[in-house]
Amino acid sequence: MNPLDLELLALLLMGVALWLLFLVAARRSRRGPGRLRSVDLPSAPGPVLRSERYRLTGRPDELRELPDGRWIPVEWKSRPLPRGGPPWSHRIQLWAYCLLLEENLGRAPPFGRLRYGDGTVVDLPWDASARRELLSLRAGIEAPYDGRARPSPARCRRCRYRGGCDVRAA
Repeated sequence: MNPLDLELLALLLMGVALWLLFLVAARRSRRGPGRLRSVDLPSAPGPVLRSERYRLTGRPDELRELPDGRWIPVEWKSRPLPRGGPPWSHRIQLWAYCLLLEENLGRAPPFGRLRYGDGTVVDLPWDASARRELLSLRAGIEAPYDGRARPSPARCRRCRYRGGCDVRAA
């Protein structure tokens, strides 16, 4: 082999090595923190988490165990992250999974993770503030109906709950 062939071979081998390193790094970044414990798939559903105390049930898309033994929920969203950050409904869903993990495992997760379709990852802390917001919403749902609805014929005509509603407009 002449020196030019050896240089080309060396460059080719370096390129392949860099490509392999890139693939390994990209794969690690997608995996997320800790050890994967469960994935909710149509063919193999993940475990259903239940809390009799809070009357909640849920099945996160992923459960991961951190090196310190705490578990975190990961929720996948197919859409990209909205401009204003995670919507309130996404936060509440993730916090409900945090509460369920805490109830089922006896240890609070430090955070929950949202993964969006555009590759963005958002970690939301599971702290006293998140707990208050979730439990406040839950208390509001449990409270008896206070009659605040102001039905109108136009709204009621389009409502999918019309058949079962006892305050609908005529």
